[in-house]
Amino acid sequence: MALYRSLARPLLFRADPERVHDATVRAAELASRSRLARRAAAGRPWAPDPRLAIEVAGLRFRSPVGLGAGFDKSARAVPLLAALGFGHVEVGSVSIEPSGGNPRPRLFRLPAERGIVVHYGVPNDGADRVARRLAGPRPNVPVGINVVSTNRGRQETDAEVIGDYVSAVVALQRRGDYVCLNLSCPNTRDGRGFFADPDRLRRLLDALGEAGVERPLFIKVAPFADGPGAFLDAVAPAPFVSGFSVNLPPGKPPGLEHLQMPGAVSGGPAAAAARRTVAELYEQMDRDRYALIGSGGVFSAADAYRMIRLGASLVQLYTALVYEGPGIVRRITDGLAELVERDGLSSIGEAVGAGP
Repeated sequence: MALYRSLARPLLFRADPERVHDATVRAAELASRSRLARRAAAGRPWAPDPRLAIEVAGLRFRSPVGLGAGFDKSARAVPLLAALGFGHVEVGSVSIEPSGGNPRPRLFRLPAERGIVVHYGVPNDGADRVARRLAGPRPNVPVGINVVSTNRGRQETDAEVIGDYVSAVVALQRRGDYVCLNLSCPNTRDGRGFFADPDRLRRLLDALGEAGVERPLFIKVAPFADGPGAFLDAVAPAPFVSGFSVNLPPGKPPGLEHLQMPGAVSGGPAAAAARRTVAELYEQMDRDRYALIGSGGVFSAADAYRMIRLGASLVQLYTALVYEGPGIVRRITDGLAELVERDGLSSIGEAVGAGP
């Protein structure tokens, strides 16, 4: 990690962030095709502490530390990413039709804040191509598929948006271990508050129920303006919902309102809202029925552990990879094991919801 911060990161940060990201995914895609390359990326033999294993929605995770959606948008590099030490890998967001996303520039760094401004608009290769890529042998960790409605650059009807989600779930669900509905993408036209309307959310869930949900399903939501009560009421009749995931809030967080570039902010500036959302959901949801996936500003084992103690069963990284390099995955995982040991826990599950 020190080598990455001192040598690699300064060079990478001189280039356009989207070009760097695209080149990284291309390299990871090529490496994914070679067992030797995957072993080289994995480095020394390593496995998470057994006390970090956790079961969520009937799935077994070797650790709670996963890769969040947005890095591998079209499932091009899953084998290599799994080899880095993640407990799960979530790909996407994927829409039923391919999409080029928003016009460039659409990705910006905030080095002083360890943040990224994201205005991608969910570019991806579409459900058919992603399904074909995921049809091969599965990696040794669960794979989640994050789905979204197609960004066509125009206002969609309610039926089009709901139909897009249902079609994407039906096309993709058998290729993954769980599905996550991205209902609040902050940088697409229809992502802003579309499903804040409980009636629309109920109609979507009714349509999914009729189509048939065959995998554990999570719903990714942005921070709530007035608490999660109405949202939880709308979700309650859908028995196939396994839990919830935290998305970026739209707009700019306090202190960064002056930024002129479009998009939402990930990384350090997103941490406070993410933690608040996890805590609110955990306090009000049915804990016997639902589990939480926490993300936003996780750069250390302490950050991950705090999110878990607030109520998240799983945590996800993305921006930390940009600022700390791939070694951050094992560093956080090993650090979590040390915190479990310090607190005298027999498993990480005992820390879920234990308090800040």
